Amino acid sequence: MSAGVSLKHSVSMLLLELLMCFACFHECLSSPLDHLKGYMLTGSGADAFLPEITPSAAPQPFLPLLAPSPLSPFTNSIVPKLSGLCMLNFTAAQSLMSMTSIDCWAAFAPLLANVICCPQLHATLVILVGQSSQETGVLALNRTLAKPCLSDIEQVLAGQGAGDNLKQICSIHPSNLTEASCPVKDVDEFENSVNSAELLASCEKIDPVKECCDQVCQGAISDAATRLALKASDPLSMDGPHVLPEHSTRVNDCKTVVLRWLASKLDPYHAKEVLRGLTNCNVNKVCPLVFPNMRHVANSCGNGIINQTACCDAMDSYVSHLQKQTLITNLQALDCATSLGLKLQKYNITKNVYNLCHISLKDFSLQVGSQVSGCLLPSLPSDATFDKFSGISFICDLNDNIPAPWPSLSLLPASSCNKTVRIPALPAATNAQSGLYNECVAVYLLNACSMALMMLLQF
Repeated sequence: MSAGVSLKHSVSMLLLELLMCFACFHECLSSPLDHLKGYMLTGSGADAFLPEITPSAAPQPFLPLLAPSPLSPFTNSIVPKLSGLCMLNFTAAQSLMSMTSIDCWAAFAPLLANVICCPQLHATLVILVGQSSQETGVLALNRTLAKPCLSDIEQVLAGQGAGDNLKQICSIHPSNLTEASCPVKDVDEFENSVNSAELLASCEKIDPVKECCDQVCQGAISDAATRLALKASDPLSMDGPHVLPEHSTRVNDCKTVVLRWLASKLDPYHAKEVLRGLTNCNVNKVCPLVFPNMRHVANSCGNGIINQTACCDAMDSYVSHLQKQTLITNLQALDCATSLGLKLQKYNITKNVYNLCHISLKDFSLQVGSQVSGCLLPSLPSDATFDKFSGISFICDLNDNIPAPWPSLSLLPASSCNKTVRIPALPAATNAQSGLYNECVAVYLLNACSMALMMLLQF
């Protein structure tokens, strides 16, 4: 076959794949929204802003991210070019590395960064160094080896499909593998400085829901980190509300050393579950979205809302910018709704524009199409999975149609652990049907279609 005929054949196949791709995507998005049954708000007053996490909810449905056949070559592993200087045992952590590469799959790493990719990458670094301490007796890499080791980790992950810019996405530096400012890194000195038995008992098994409020493990980690930081500090300067910034940084660096010690006492999978559980507590406390200038919303909705249509058009336009940023959890969406509402109130928008313009929590997350609202990740996000036939999948909930709560300045939530709004820790399939989306598995196929289109344009 001539080169011209071969090229024509390749272009024809890509066009066919692209047409099938968009046809499947259109069919999926044409499903009636009547099948989406939301959870109802059960609280009132101040408590209405506070979520209740229900860990018993069934983790369904999956939304597969399918890869059309032209993308199949990109799923093959590439042998990484390692420095030969790093002594970290990547072979022993092969399963962990594979899981991390899938969580940080190149095409989706920026979209999953805040909730799945970066927490998993940080856990991987902690576990790799922690496990190596069993041989070296040291809970950190020296500064000479940190840079080539971080490069090797990047190479291994990228060779398995992860993005090659994870350092930028997740703000990772060679210092993340060293002791940084923590004065203790030797295992023996560590165990002589802290109550290691109590620390292990508090953290070897955590309830990922209760831990965020009870802080049993987190408290033990903070106590151990403070004890380590005191090794290089005046004890009086570390006490009370007058802790100096450098001391606060030292305690945070020592927390990483504490986590590495814990990882050295657990098998990699168990350590990963504990670390990710602890990370989730912090992830769900903060809205990760960046709010652009909202003066056009203020002009249309301020001073009593003269024109409801103009106000809602402005709100829709503003929210559409938020929807292009990232995937977030349901609890993050609650934080984002509160943050945005407070900002709007400062612009003299006193009426509940969320209710007026039908803004729901899902409107703050990445959208999957014009007829299906945003995808909220569960507050206990699980890892993405890879299948050679269906591609990358992760649990995404399209069932929670919870209206965004409009904040009251006089009735703001005092603590996220007072919960009366029912938001499941894991999404449940509508009407308990785990196969609800089986005939609509291409909800996220548009991403793969776009990649196929980019390949087509290269011809």
